[in-house]
Amino acid sequence: MAKGTVNKVIILGRLGKDPEIRQAGSTQIASLSVATNEIGKKNDSGNRETVTEWHRCTLFGKLAENAGKFLKKGSSVYLEGRLETRKWLDKTTGQDRYSTDIIVNEMQFMGGKNDDSVPPSNSFKPQVDKTPPPQSGGGFDDFDDDIPF
Repeated sequence: MAKGTVNKVIILGRLGKDPEIRQAGSTQIASLSVATNEIGKKNDSGNRETVTEWHRCTLFGKLAENAGKFLKKGSSVYLEGRLETRKWLDKTTGQDRYSTDIIVNEMQFMGGKNDDSVPPSNSFKPQVDKTPPPQSGGGFDDFDDDIPF
């Protein structure tokens, strides 16, 4: 990271279509189209309109593999990453074009009760240590004073 700069994006949205998965050598690549919504300005009748923004997101490796396995159109997902703008030549017009993607480096599935694409939250149960903590008198003399400074 260059000193004094930050390129970080966080979105929580829903997929507009199933993930598109492709292979580049031994690496899987997933392309996602994710929608986020905001409450916009009031219209002429006084109602607030919802404004939808679409985000192009690219995932690599294990993230791409998991997106392909567990996400589908309508899935809710939390993504973190960085913005990357690419320049490309439009062959029909001969003009330079630009597209900005979110290059994702963290993903969390946000499924609800009706979202069967997300692995169940109880699929991992951590081991609980039932050993009681050591008893301490809580006095001043119980302090470990072997601090090296």
